[in-house]
Amino acid sequence: MYDFKLPDLGEGIAEGEILKWHVDIGGSINEDDPLVDIETDKAAVTIPSPVSGILTSISGEVGDMISVGDIVASIDDGSGVKVTVAVAAESSVSEEESAALLKTLTDDSFPVHAPASGNGKSVPAAPATRRYARELGVDINKITPTGPAGRVTMDDVKKFSEGGTTPEPAPEPESENITTADEIRAHAEFAAHAASTIPLLDIEPLPDFSKDGPVEIEALRSIRRKVAHKMVTSMIMIPHVSHMDEADVTLLEEFRLKERSKREGQSGGKLTLLAFVIRAVTFGLKAAKSFNASFDPFKGEIIYKKYYNIGFAVDTGKGLMVPVIKNADQKSIIQIAAEIEKLVDDARNGTIEYDDLHGGTFTITNIGPLGGTALLATINYPEVAILAMGAVQEKPVVRDGEIVIRKILPLTFAFDHRIADGADAARFVAEMARKLSDPGLLLLET
Repeated sequence: MYDFKLPDLGEGIAEGEILKWHVDIGGSINEDDPLVDIETDKAAVTIPSPVSGILTSISGEVGDMISVGDIVASIDDGSGVKVTVAVAAESSVSEEESAALLKTLTDDSFPVHAPASGNGKSVPAAPATRRYARELGVDINKITPTGPAGRVTMDDVKKFSEGGTTPEPAPEPESENITTADEIRAHAEFAAHAASTIPLLDIEPLPDFSKDGPVEIEALRSIRRKVAHKMVTSMIMIPHVSHMDEADVTLLEEFRLKERSKREGQSGGKLTLLAFVIRAVTFGLKAAKSFNASFDPFKGEIIYKKYYNIGFAVDTGKGLMVPVIKNADQKSIIQIAAEIEKLVDDARNGTIEYDDLHGGTFTITNIGPLGGTALLATINYPEVAILAMGAVQEKPVVRDGEIVIRKILPLTFAFDHRIADGADAARFVAEMARKLSDPGLLLLET
């Protein structure tokens, strides 16, 4: 019997909401088959079964919250031996195997599996990759992983099955988790400063609104709670200033729609206006490094980032997500368009990977598809700037002394006034508008 507990998922995640059970109590399940969908404040994820067997009990119904360390489900694997699978002190696996299991459970797609038997080393891999290895008759635990977080990839399995050797894995990026005593102390000092340096802040409890009429109460959970936390932090920590301008995108829209029609049926995503804006923003950030930065108020330091990871806001129906296009300066408009389409689908389907939601250096929010002429956006802390796009509208404008109808894109640029001034923002937006007004300028720099 396996009692599968929800492990420490890192990044401050303490609980998740049960969205869907894929198997009923008494039903059979195979190893790596979907067991339960759980939504944390990061994203919704599907947790596969660690073993094959019969589901004998579950931790709760849809809508219930489950905390780290709680039993997710019990599965009768026919062994007659009760084993608790969790990254905890009572676990029956070695420290090395526990570390491997934790990596597996914190993997983007949450691939879950039991530790390898004997002295074999258990490696993290997605369910599809593990099935692929079984189909090829390959022992996945003998493969050197090259994927992020030490995962075995499909390509690793293929090369190994063909008799080749997998390359040495790239060094993993430093964890964002607070691990050392110095980091914990620094974090505590930062929080203490933030809490003690807001004079006259005295938040009173809300009155009992039910005394005045019927009410409905809903707990703030998962993604919505994370959004609330980020927005409050941003508005308290950052002195926002907004600069507004317009871009004449008449020629760009003609070019975009013509190319979009020509590319219909080909691989890659649809050529949206957002893809061109991301391209223009990326080049603008290279010339205006202050807006591709973060600010440490207690050290009095500005951290300029030499990489360009552009996030864009997505309305998922369950809350706001900001997928990130990594190294946007190294990608063509076609590649950016394809990534936008994939990331939007993943975010709305609840299948987006953890890494795709982190590491952004600048954010764009686009209310154009929903209508609206302008938006005063909140900066995505700890970034220092954000661009809001309104809906493209046909407007009468004066060109060479004549009134003509042009397609106009309203832009609102919010920035951290501690690291830049209004003149910096005006120059940044004006140059971006100039590039958007002439597709040739974007293509030349591409």
